[in-house]
Amino acid sequence: MEASSKFFLLLFLPTLALLTTPSYSQTTPTGGDDSLAPAPAPDPGCNGVQLTYDLWGGATKIRPFVTDPKQQAYAFRARGTVLNSGTTTLKSWALLIKFKYKEIIVNLEKAVLTNGADLPYNTTLDANATSFSGNPSTDLLTPIATANDFNLIQGTVDIVGTLFGAPETLNPLPESLSLADPSYICPPLPKPGNWSFSVTTCCMPDPKFKNTTVITNITDPRKDYKDPPHGDLIISYDITQAYASSYLALVTIENKARLGRLDNWHLSWTWKRNEFIYSMKGAYPLDVDATGCIYGPQATNYQNLDFSKVLNCQRSPVILDLPLSHYNNTELGRINHCCRNGTILPEAMDPTQTKSSFQMQVFKMTPDLNITTIFPPASFKIAGGSPLNPDYTCGAPVRVAPTEFPDPSGLESNTSAFATWKVACNITVSKDTKPKCCVTFSGFYNDSVIPCSTCACGCPANRAGSTCSTTTPPMLLPPEALLVPFDNRTAKIKAWAELKHLPLPNPMPCADYCGVSINWHIATDYNKGWSARITLFNWDQVDFANWFAAIVMDDAYDGYEKMYSFNGTAVGNNTIFMQGLEGLNYLVKMSNGSTSSDPMVPGKQQTVISFTKKTAPGINVIGGGGFPSKVYFNGDECSVPTIFPQSAGFRNVVGLARQVTCADEIGKLDKITKFLFWSIVV
Repeated sequence: MEASSKFFLLLFLPTLALLTTPSYSQTTPTGGDDSLAPAPAPDPGCNGVQLTYDLWGGATKIRPFVTDPKQQAYAFRARGTVLNSGTTTLKSWALLIKFKYKEIIVNLEKAVLTNGADLPYNTTLDANATSFSGNPSTDLLTPIATANDFNLIQGTVDIVGTLFGAPETLNPLPESLSLADPSYICPPLPKPGNWSFSVTTCCMPDPKFKNTTVITNITDPRKDYKDPPHGDLIISYDITQAYASSYLALVTIENKARLGRLDNWHLSWTWKRNEFIYSMKGAYPLDVDATGCIYGPQATNYQNLDFSKVLNCQRSPVILDLPLSHYNNTELGRINHCCRNGTILPEAMDPTQTKSSFQMQVFKMTPDLNITTIFPPASFKIAGGSPLNPDYTCGAPVRVAPTEFPDPSGLESNTSAFATWKVACNITVSKDTKPKCCVTFSGFYNDSVIPCSTCACGCPANRAGSTCSTTTPPMLLPPEALLVPFDNRTAKIKAWAELKHLPLPNPMPCADYCGVSINWHIATDYNKGWSARITLFNWDQVDFANWFAAIVMDDAYDGYEKMYSFNGTAVGNNTIFMQGLEGLNYLVKMSNGSTSSDPMVPGKQQTVISFTKKTAPGINVIGGGGFPSKVYFNGDECSVPTIFPQSAGFRNVVGLARQVTCADEIGKLDKITKFLFWSIVV
C-alpha cells in the first residue's frame, strides 16, 4: 500500500509543478519593469446617447385596398429607444423622428407628443421632425450614477400608427433620428438593408456647445436642473407639499408677451399616471365629476376614500379661474393671484395682473405611492374665451430649480418647493388665421376715409358670390359712414361715389367683417408738431373690459408727446401702448339705436395724441409718416390699409409702389391702380 502511494506521488508531483509554475506572461520581465499588461480594448459601442427605432413585424396592409400603391394604408407598431450611455444626465429628453411615409400616430405609450397635440396625430404637420417627450420618465441618468439600471438610464416610445405607400420590403423606417437637446450631435442613419427592421445611431456631446445646465449637487444627478424655458406664457407647476399618496401643487400662469393677454382662460392637461383632483382653491374644473374614479382603478386603490368629495377624475380636465367675488372665500379662494375671472394682462398695462394662480390636491396611484415619486401632467393647453385672444402652443414640462417663496410671516427667509416644472407656451399664427380687427385712415386735408380692406377679417361663405364681391377693393367712405354698421352704409357709399365721380362696381365689395375697427385721423399738421385722433369702435356683441391698444410708428415714435383721454406709454421698438383711464377702461358692445328704425350704435372711445417735430425732424406726416405701420387691439394685430389719404394739392401718383403692397396678382393691378388714382385726385 505504501509502495503504491509513493509511486502515485512520483507521478503527480511533476504534473503539479507544471500546473503551478507561472507562464512567461505571468512573470515580471527582467529589467525591473513593474507595469501591468495592457488593458483589454474598450467596448466599440455607443458612449453617448444611443437612439434606436425598431419595427415590430414591419407593416401590415389594411383596408380599404386601393390601386394606387402610394395611397395604400398600412398599420405598424414601432418602438423608439433613448439609452443614455454617457457621463451626463439627459434632462427632459425628447426624441426627434423624421418620418417618410405620411405616418399618423394613433396611440403612444411611455411618451407624449412634445407639442401637446391630441391623438391621432398627422406627422406631416411637422415641418422637420416629430418630437416625442418622455413621460413619466423625463430625465435619463447615467450608468455610473445608477449601476447601469436600465429603468433609470433608458426611455422608450411605443408607437401604434398608420402609414401610406410602404415599400415592397415592408420596412418603412424613418429618415432620421436625433435629440431635441442642442448639446448633442447625431450622425445620419446608416442605409438599412432590404429586410431590415431596425436602425440606430449614436449621439455624442458637442464640444463647442455652451452648457446652460445648473448643477446644484454634483453627487446627486437628480438635482441637475435646466434653465427655465422662455415663451409668451409660462406655466409653473410647483409641488408645495408632498405625501405618500398625494401632493399639493401650486399652478401659476404668467404672461411674458409684450402685447398678449388672456380673457377667461381655459387651462387643460393630460394625466399620465391615473391621478385625480381631490380639491382646488383659486380655480375650479369645468366638469365636477368623480364617475371616472368610481368605475376606474382609483376606487380599487382607495377603498376607504369618500369619492363624493372628489372634484374631478377626468384624464384631461379643463380648469377655469374663479370670479373676483370668491377671492376672500376661505374654502375656494385666498390664493395669491387667483380669482380674476381668467384675465391676464401684459406687464405694460398692469404689472400686478400678469399672473394667475390656483392650488390643487392631487391623489396618485400605484406604483407611485411614495413621497418622492411625483410626475407632472403632460400635454398642457391654454386658450382664452375672447375671440381676440391669441392661440398658444405649449411645450413639454421642464424640470427646473425649485421655486422659492417668501415666508408668509414676513421673516427674511424663503421656502422652497419640493419640485418645480415649467411649461413654455408661445403665440402661434397659422397661414389661414385672419385678423379680428381692422384700421381706417383719414385726414383733415381729405374728406374721404380710406376704409378697412374687403374681407379684412375673413368673409363668411354665405356672403360671397352674387351678394357681394370678395376681391373688389373697398369704396371710399364719407366720415359719417364710420358711425353706422356696414349693412347700413350702402346708400351713403353710393351717394358719396356719385358726388366724387367714383366708379361704382357691380357687385359691391363685401364688408370687412371685423368685430373691432379703429380710425386713425390726422387732425393737425403745423411747423413744430402735429396731432392725430384715434377712435375705437366695437361692432361686436361682447364688452371689452380693461382693453388696450398699441401702435407702431416707424417715423414718428421719437416725436411722441402725450395722450389726452387715454393713458399712453412709449414702450420701445417704435411702439406706443395705450389704455383707457382708470374707471373708463371699458369698451361697451354694440347697442340699439334711439328708435327701432335707427341703425345699431357701436361702442366707442376716443383720444387725441400729440407729436412734436423737434425730435423727429423731416417727418412727412401727410405722405405716410403720420400713420402707424401696425396696430394692435388686445394683443391681436389688426388689418391696416395699404394706402394713405392724400392732400388735395398732391395730384400725381408718385410713390404708388410704396403705397400699394397688395397688388401681387398682375390681373388685379389695373383695377387697383384706378382705385388709387381716384382716391388721390378727389
